[in-house]
Amino acid sequence: MRELFAGMPWWVKWVAVPLIAIVVFGGLIASVVGFVIGLLFKALVFVVLVGGLIFVVRKFMASSSRSDW
Repeated sequence: MRELFAGMPWWVKWVAVPLIAIVVFGGLIASVVGFVIGLLFKALVFVVLVGGLIFVVRKFMASSSRSDW
C-alpha cells in the first residue's frame, strides 16, 4: 500500500482519498453515528425515569411511615 502512494502528491493522500471515503461510506458513517446517539439518548431517558421512580417511591415511603395511626 505504501508503494502505491509513494509517487503521489500530498493532496491525493490527505485530501482526495479521505473525500472519496466520505462519499462512499458517508451513509454508513451517518447511520452508525445516528444509532450511537439514539442509544445514548435512550440510556439517558432510562436513567432519568428510573431516578424519578426511585425519588417518588422514597418520598411516598417516607410520608407513609410518618403517618402511623
